[in-house]
Amino acid sequence: MPVKTELKKQILLSDLTDSEIEKLSKKVIQESYPKGKNIFKEGDPTKGIYLIRKGKVEISKITPDSWKQTLAVLKDGHFFGELSLIEDKKNHGADAVALENTELLLIKKEDFKEFEQKEPLLMYKIMKTIARVASRNVHSMNERLIKLLISY
Repeated sequence: MPVKTELKKQILLSDLTDSEIEKLSKKVIQESYPKGKNIFKEGDPTKGIYLIRKGKVEISKITPDSWKQTLAVLKDGHFFGELSLIEDKKNHGADAVALENTELLLIKKEDFKEFEQKEPLLMYKIMKTIARVASRNVHSMNERLIKLLISY
């Protein structure tokens, strides 16, 4: 399936027009990871934003006492790696592992920065989607925390 068709299915790009998708499609890199393979480890250099074309990815962090803490499990259409880009971090703050054979679309950090300069409306739409998803995640975590506190 052509990259443009796949990009239209991505949550991150849901507000983009066909011409904006076209511009972005020229910069996207396709990557594949077998089940169990690290996409990146905490401390690895930030490459960009990953869009899940097909598969499942676990985002986790190792606690100071060496326990793995799963932060999220993401499926088709979801994205990750955006926080490192937005916060302008040079290295990832968590691990990402393919939980099954996974196909990703990568928007490289350099291309993301170039779009910020040359395509402000396109980037506004992407950033608005990132904010909307982050807001939903915070509300969900708050609800879980309140339930946990009430049950305690």
